[in-house]
Amino acid sequence: MNIWVDADACPVVIKDIITRAAQRKQLMTTFVANHRISIPPSPYLQFVQVEAGFDVADNLIVVRASEGDLVITQDIPLASEVIAKGCHAINPRGERWTKENIGARLNIRDFMETMRSSGVQTGGPPALNQKDKMHFANALDKILAKA
Repeated sequence: MNIWVDADACPVVIKDIITRAAQRKQLMTTFVANHRISIPPSPYLQFVQVEAGFDVADNLIVVRASEGDLVITQDIPLASEVIAKGCHAINPRGERWTKENIGARLNIRDFMETMRSSGVQTGGPPALNQKDKMHFANALDKILAKA
């Protein structure tokens, strides 16, 4: 199993949890972003910087991820694509996306996008809190334990 991180919007605290887990489990982990991010030196961690543009990082992850890999992303369409390839997918709050629930999540996302396009103020998600961090760490550990 390899870990792929959609790092453009990944909170630093989540990135830190991922790097510790990757080094502990000795799993190759790739952070993909269109801007420079720092990662600690490790044979298990790498950073790939892509050019700026819509879904450039997502597209690279979809192309390179293989069945059984783990993708960490907030992007629901990206999660849907990698799930179709047989990958695991979780978001930085620890929500696991599966074949059974990704369709409903895409529908909600599309509905909210339509609302925003028509001028309705929907607001963003609440700030990441300690409970979210623990939920993510537990979800990550659960997936890695099965690997």
